[in-house]
Amino acid sequence: MTARGRVILVGAGPGDPELLTLKAVGALQRADVVLVDDLVDRRALAHVRPGVRIIAVGKRGGTPSTRQEQIDPLLLGEALAGNLVVRLKGGDPFLFGRGGEEAAMLRAAGITVEVVPGVTSGIAAPMAAGISVTHRDASPGVIFVTGHEKEGHAERVDWHALAHCRLTLVIYMGILNAAKVQRRLLDGGLDPATPVAAIQSATLPGQRVVTATLGRMAAELAAQAVTSPAILVIGAVAGGAAGQPGAPADS
Repeated sequence: MTARGRVILVGAGPGDPELLTLKAVGALQRADVVLVDDLVDRRALAHVRPGVRIIAVGKRGGTPSTRQEQIDPLLLGEALAGNLVVRLKGGDPFLFGRGGEEAAMLRAAGITVEVVPGVTSGIAAPMAAGISVTHRDASPGVIFVTGHEKEGHAERVDWHALAHCRLTLVIYMGILNAAKVQRRLLDGGLDPATPVAAIQSATLPGQRVVTATLGRMAAELAAQAVTSPAILVIGAVAGGAAGQPGAPADS
């Protein structure tokens, strides 16, 4: 009887393959098979041994993607076949990466799961753009929130509460729904002059930063043709993308 393998959920970081952790590199070097997300820079695969199977399981907002219902059986099947499986995911596996769902599914089937944290895009992208998501004068905290909730579910994000929290808002998967995010926050009472920064392709050679105010956010992102992958930062610190953290932005 073939011994069961195990799965390592590995965070590949925000983009730049040099931001892989040493532990992530070690996992890739030991892997028998690698299931890699579309957002992962393919240079990260240079650490995989020759001949190891690499299976692309693309997941990117707004484009045809491999469904989770297809990924789960692949993970389980490879592990049951006795392989050491690395599931290479962008950013951090447990921050809007469905890593928690995959780990629960595998453990329920009796598969050993290890998690290797990754540098999350919600902190790295603003940092690469010169934005400190917390700042003693401008923001005592930061909230990570998705701009794209699970399909078929009623909206669970309390945008009114977020509009009044006085903390930095870091929005994942918010580009396609930028107009909705803008409307919810404005309706909740957030000042339309609040600085906003969108960081596209963070830490990669094609990185670019588009700044606006909340009142102009959706229009400016559309005018500048900002596309995923991108992180939205909303709050006083977003002024740091064009100057010092907390600096006022043009309204």
